[in-house]
Amino acid sequence: MQEAGLSSLEIWQTFYVIVGTAAATLTGLMFVVATLVAAARIRVSAPGEAFAAFNTPSVVYFCTALLIAALFCAPWHALWYVSILLGLLGLAGIGYVCVVLRRARHQHDYQPVLEDWIWHTILPFVTYTAFLASALLLPTNPTPMLFIIATATILLLFIGIHNAWDNVTYIALEFPPSEDTPQEK
Repeated sequence: MQEAGLSSLEIWQTFYVIVGTAAATLTGLMFVVATLVAAARIRVSAPGEAFAAFNTPSVVYFCTALLIAALFCAPWHALWYVSILLGLLGLAGIGYVCVVLRRARHQHDYQPVLEDWIWHTILPFVTYTAFLASALLLPTNPTPMLFIIATATILLLFIGIHNAWDNVTYIALEFPPSEDTPQEK
């Protein structure tokens, strides 16, 4: 059973190379956006609270997708190694979603709406729970678990893309550049 599962991992390598590349690129773009926002001198009352609650998780989701991609491209000798690491990642992710929930509830710059709760807490919780459940079943039933893991990984990318777009458009529309920012003529 282990050999069949390990050969299944090899089949998924191209998928994870593509996903990992996308996740790394999107992580880099988040740094560019953060730099541009800082350069525009956009000010809010307490940027650390809202940034930690709504922007930082996008980077974490992209990095998690990158980590999953690296994990599934590594040359494992047994599926249970992957399973243990995936399970730990699922547990850590569930804990992180709890941190995001607490930060979102306690920040004062923005009043979250239902869409925010869905994209910032519920969908990430479902994704990390899928990683944890898949980790438990991966060694005994690899083929369907690999599809669930791939779906959850892509969902993390989509969550990060949605949340990053939502954050950038909110900042662009709600916080025009300050008067001391040089304007193009």
